[in-house]
Amino acid sequence: MFKQKVESLLEEALVERSNLFLISFQITGANIIQVILDGDEGVSVDDCIEISRAIEHNLDREEEDFSLQVMSAGITEGLVHIRQYPKNIGRTLNVVTEKEEIEGELIATTADDFTLQWKAREPKPVGKGKVTVQKTKVIPYGEVKKAHVVVKFN
Repeated sequence: MFKQKVESLLEEALVERSNLFLISFQITGANIIQVILDGDEGVSVDDCIEISRAIEHNLDREEEDFSLQVMSAGITEGLVHIRQYPKNIGRTLNVVTEKEEIEGELIATTADDFTLQWKAREPKPVGKGKVTVQKTKVIPYGEVKKAHVVVKFN
């Protein structure tokens, strides 16, 4: 009952903030409510505060004691929602599908798939040695087992 009430409050809060979307929601046995959000333009501290208040102010601690944690999805978290891809255009992704693992720059997204581009060394068509070639691959979201942004420090 408590979980359904929290879910309902969370859904209502997200309807009012259509730029935000849910990545993860759970309530542990100790009534620790954990909400992880992302947004089309990222998630601010104020966004987390607003969602937190929308939930907390409608629950009675006398009825059920709880702890509430509302946070944004970190860069090290995997991409789990299609809405996360467009805001990462221009970044390097590591994508694992059933058939292969690819690391490349995310250059485009659609409602059904996304496109990665990378450079690879391949044998020359004629003669010895290798040549650098530009590769591009369109990957349907349904084939992705795991995807995350590659963090690089220069």
